[in-house]
Amino acid sequence: MSEEAGPLLVVYDDPSDQRSSSLDNTSSTEESPDETRLSLETTNDAVPSMGQRFATHDAAYEFYSEFAKRCGFSIRRHRTEGKDGVGKGLTRRYFVCHRAGNTPIKASNESKPQRNRKSSRCGCQAYMRISKTTELGASEWRITGFLNHHNHELLEPNQVRFLPAYRTISDTDKSRILMFAKTGISVHQMMKLMELEKCVEPGFLPFTEKDVRNLLQSFRKLDPEEESIDLLRMCRNIKERDPNFKFEYTLDSNNRLENITWSYASSVQSYEIFGDAVVFDTTHRLTAFDMPLGIWVGMNNYGMPCFFGCVLLREENLRSFSWALKAFLGFMNGKAPQTILTDQNMCLKEAVAIELPMTKHALCIWMIVGKFPSWFNAVLGERYNEWKTEFFRIYNLESIEDFELGWMEMVNSFGLHANRHIANLYGLRSLWALPFLRTHFFAGMTTNGQSKSINAFIQRFLSAQTRLAHFVEQAAVAVDFRDQAGEQQTMQQNLQNICLKTGAPMESHAATILTPFAFSKLQEQLVLAAHYASFQMDDGFLVRHHTKAEGGRKVYWALREGIISCSCHHFEFSGILCRHALRVFSTGNCFQIPDRYLPIRWRRISTPSAKLFQSSPSDHAERIQILQSMVSTLVTESAKSKERLDIANEQIAILLSRIKEQPVSLQEGNTVEFIIESKFGDFSSDSLTISLSLTVPPLPGGYRLNLILIER
Repeated sequence: MSEEAGPLLVVYDDPSDQRSSSLDNTSSTEESPDETRLSLETTNDAVPSMGQRFATHDAAYEFYSEFAKRCGFSIRRHRTEGKDGVGKGLTRRYFVCHRAGNTPIKASNESKPQRNRKSSRCGCQAYMRISKTTELGASEWRITGFLNHHNHELLEPNQVRFLPAYRTISDTDKSRILMFAKTGISVHQMMKLMELEKCVEPGFLPFTEKDVRNLLQSFRKLDPEEESIDLLRMCRNIKERDPNFKFEYTLDSNNRLENITWSYASSVQSYEIFGDAVVFDTTHRLTAFDMPLGIWVGMNNYGMPCFFGCVLLREENLRSFSWALKAFLGFMNGKAPQTILTDQNMCLKEAVAIELPMTKHALCIWMIVGKFPSWFNAVLGERYNEWKTEFFRIYNLESIEDFELGWMEMVNSFGLHANRHIANLYGLRSLWALPFLRTHFFAGMTTNGQSKSINAFIQRFLSAQTRLAHFVEQAAVAVDFRDQAGEQQTMQQNLQNICLKTGAPMESHAATILTPFAFSKLQEQLVLAAHYASFQMDDGFLVRHHTKAEGGRKVYWALREGIISCSCHHFEFSGILCRHALRVFSTGNCFQIPDRYLPIRWRRISTPSAKLFQSSPSDHAERIQILQSMVSTLVTESAKSKERLDIANEQIAILLSRIKEQPVSLQEGNTVEFIIESKFGDFSSDSLTISLSLTVPPLPGGYRLNLILIER
């Protein structure tokens, strides 16, 4: 609101009031408890006027506050004064504009860092003064001074509501917010839900996301010792319900919880297949409890993140990280990953070297890149984006020699010789630059797309923060939710019609074995292989692009041993054969890719659910895993035509009919299987077996239904 919308300058003062009206005096006397009660406004006047009366000083404050809100500012209590003598109580109050006064200069303290927060105070002189009078034994308050001149712009109605004085959360809304928090949804989602519930436009709630976060933070300031007891109790309760749940913890010298780590049954099973490459992200903190949070994450055969475990640490030091890694290996039956990606933490680097001596340690490139704006934006100015493009070009180079030369040219071109971050990155180049890492397997987790997917996955855990003890269960919910979403995405991938692009037998063969995600990566290389020429040499093959007259990649192929390798190390790095090796296979009339170059971790194998593992012997679980691998192939083949899908649907309908005839009084954990065989009609002489597993989990009022299609 502009100042013209209200009185520009209203000044009046009671000459009978001899006390100073200076706003710089900060003297005060304690308010009488009897004077603080519910406000009873005694006037309907819109603008404060001399002599206007109120039953209490709270009523006067609310009146002035409403006036201020209409004008575009807010107020605060500035000073109280009382009469001399004992028991006389409060006699005068000053209410001032929220921008009154000036920010006091704090004494510098070198040992304690100061927050550089800009103050809104600008010495505004607007105020309202009230004084207490007593007539015929009854006390009341009246306005004895008022100034409505501001030395700053007043806010518009749609802006003034964001001032802290007008942002309030009712008790009802507080209960609603706490209920939402227990479900693990984010603050942003809470705001959207409450806007819908209250039928208000986006952004028009009487509070902001920051207010909600502050509210949740206030409820999280609990007794840490009590929280620790609840957390351990929660873990033990989960362990009683699920014997395959794993957790470890340490206590300090005062018998208080120091560190705790946990993992779920499904996570251990996933790790068995996909634990070859692991990200250990320790860049987040459980803000409600100010504890570092570490999360182990991997990548499954469908290119989706999978959760392996969590750890909460009191301190980020060598001892804590070593304990966490050792406990994690214990959860995973002593199986260490081939590679592990972490943040740039020297204590963690040392811990990995001690606890995982056979594991290749590397730094997450996306964690490094996330720090670039604070490191280089101000230094490089307008050339920042140009430098970042050059950095990624050098990062993706294949040879170490090219990297060294490119790095030197980049430093010279952008004048970064004396930059300490550049020096530090160069010193650690063997841990993050791809030319130094290509001989090690990383499951594609160094790519930008996969890093974003992993980061989004981790955010689900961070949004599940309520009480510490509840975090363990809510993390389990997040894992289960992700597993369900992953199953749906897996099914969607399998139902997609795979388009063959080259017509090569190698391509059609790989399409029946690899997941759609992995096959798409291989297909890219197959398409590019057609653009390369191969020349047989004494010690192998030289493969180079048809437009190049020099250079190329050296491919070694031992036909008898069935071994092929390329100097680009693409297979070692990603588990997918490169265009150079595929070109040599094609030249040598190889019509199928050898099994060893179609890794199990990229094949159509779905990890069985935790409940199925719990209720079934290990040999049965392995059979299920093999059958599910064959299922994926059959689903892909059936989806290629309407006739095939009709046959599958017909057999499933018959199967469900037979199921309904069976009794439902099953014991917990039992699995009943039904098998029906059919022919694919004119399409194939192979039979189609449809197997259905019906598992009754130890949960009230429900069954778990698993449909398994098996090709024979």
